[in-house]
Amino acid sequence: MKFELNNFELTGRLRAVLFDMDGVLFDSMPNHAYAWSHAMTDFGLKMKPEEVYMNEGRTGSGTISILAQRYWGREATEEECQRIYEAKSQLFNSMPEPGPMAGAKEVLERVKASGLMRVIVTGSGTTSLLERLEGAFPGMFRRELMVTAFDVQHGKPNPEPYLMGLKKANISADEAIVVENAPLGIQAARAAGIYTIAVNTGPLKDEVLKEAGADLVLPSMQYLADHWHDTIFNLPTIVS
Repeated sequence: MKFELNNFELTGRLRAVLFDMDGVLFDSMPNHAYAWSHAMTDFGLKMKPEEVYMNEGRTGSGTISILAQRYWGREATEEECQRIYEAKSQLFNSMPEPGPMAGAKEVLERVKASGLMRVIVTGSGTTSLLERLEGAFPGMFRRELMVTAFDVQHGKPNPEPYLMGLKKANISADEAIVVENAPLGIQAARAAGIYTIAVNTGPLKDEVLKEAGADLVLPSMQYLADHWHDTIFNLPTIVS
């Protein structure tokens, strides 16, 4: 069985949706932008909030290494990365906990009602991830279908996180779609060969997400929720 989804060929049937977390399921990116940009100044590093959005999805050590090369002229040591990331995490955790992204719950409900697996692919290394997701979206995710910073050696834009997501779901790239909001995440998903929907929930222009490789750019998660069937299942070329 073969069908097309917005000019992207899928073989077999759609079986799963792979979700990024920050900026897709949780409205957490403003907090991350503040924490990164402010914590870095204590170490002689500078990071504008806009740059945080451009680097979203990269591992913490990867982001710190870029800044270290820029301002120190060398790689950051493992100890330095741990110390800097801990400072950033402490500041982030001191802020009010971000709530779910508007429309995220409705999207997940539509995905579940469609009989599709829900897979998390995040660069986060938060140990309480499962509890946080369960609290906001009860019954939507299982630990065995999560990819976090602990599961991969290379963060986004490397395709490893999304390839790991496919492996955990036991599916091929043409049986899945990705919902992302960040350029690096989009690059990772497309490098893994997966059709990618970008939801523009931050300050970046649509063109930035398109240039990163998004197959489709939508204005919000709420828009995706409101137009789920039009976007995914009511295309005339789909054979269920």
